[in-house]
Amino acid sequence: MPPIPGTGLAKGLAVTLRTMTRKSVTAQYPDTLPPLPPRSRGVIGLFEENCTVCMLCARECPDWCIYIDSHKETVPPAAPGGRERSRNVLDRFAIDFSLCMYCGICIEVCPFDALFWSPEFEYAETDIHELTHERDKLREWMWTVPEPPAVDPAAEEPKELAAARKAAEKAESAAAVRDEGEQPAPGSARPATGEEPRP
Repeated sequence: MPPIPGTGLAKGLAVTLRTMTRKSVTAQYPDTLPPLPPRSRGVIGLFEENCTVCMLCARECPDWCIYIDSHKETVPPAAPGGRERSRNVLDRFAIDFSLCMYCGICIEVCPFDALFWSPEFEYAETDIHELTHERDKLREWMWTVPEPPAVDPAAEEPKELAAARKAAEKAESAAAVRDEGEQPAPGSARPATGEEPRP
């Protein structure tokens, strides 16, 4: 059956009439912040303690907007007679948000969970050069990162947790077997110590 002429126009006018009858709402920003979706991408927060200066985030960034400087320090041996080790120390970690396209690749590739999405979005500047934020500012944004969502109760247990639980159960059973082997059997004679057993 061919469509009735004018049905598209009628549907469009119906949408217009429905919109016209709704009460308009003005967002009272900046007095009232807008509700943000739980996975909104505002800025990137840095958790310095987890950063090992592996440079994966800077290498994988398609915009080359992450700047990292570091130096090596010698760490004394952990045990006497051990060998000295060297480790990377972070000197500078900066992100140029005038270049960043918020793809999130740096957060995904970080193997040590040092980068996180923050919903903070009020960081506009009058000068484009001030959109390069150093690690102290990235550290401040780290405290605005929301808690991770709760794990779905119907989801499978992560392999890491399952392996850790099996290892703990194995260690407990080995300790129980060892404790049973050390206890004397009932009715067996105790070794003479020259003291009377206490009641």
